[in-house]
Amino acid sequence: MFRQTAFGMALSVLVLASSFMTVPIRRSNSTETGSQTQKSINTTIQASISKFNSQNSHLEKLVFDQINQYRTSQGLSKLTLDASITKQARIHSQNMANGKVKFSHHGFEQRIKALPLKYENAAENVAFNVGYSDPSKQAVIGWLNSPGHLKNIQGKYTLTGVGVATNAKGEVYLTQIFLHTR
Repeated sequence: MFRQTAFGMALSVLVLASSFMTVPIRRSNSTETGSQTQKSINTTIQASISKFNSQNSHLEKLVFDQINQYRTSQGLSKLTLDASITKQARIHSQNMANGKVKFSHHGFEQRIKALPLKYENAAENVAFNVGYSDPSKQAVIGWLNSPGHLKNIQGKYTLTGVGVATNAKGEVYLTQIFLHTR
């Protein structure tokens, strides 16, 4: 059975400063060959990508922890983080960050059907923000202040997954999927 619950969007946009960092690229000097310079550039880019992915993983954990803290403060059970749900949430956030899909819940049913889990209910919260020092906190605040998103957070769900993606503009896209398994 497929049932979707509250379907709004939290939009927290404030352009004050970008959390995206540019990577300095060294210029070659007369003693470096072209291949050495390219190798240095590639190493610097790979380190930047790794740091970027690490920051996104950290934001995912912060969202997960904040939602569980809220749930326990309300006498609700904690959600369990599921890797397959997180994978679908990450894909959606990445697709929004890359402009493959608009900021929306478009494709929600397909994301849920792609999960190798039997479920009764499913819901999704998405957020987009830029310029905040803690994008996870801003997303959670927006969700808690939105009746539809709050309903998802307080829902009778057992599993969750969180996905975060940041694009070159410093825009942070967050997706949290909730599932009540059978």
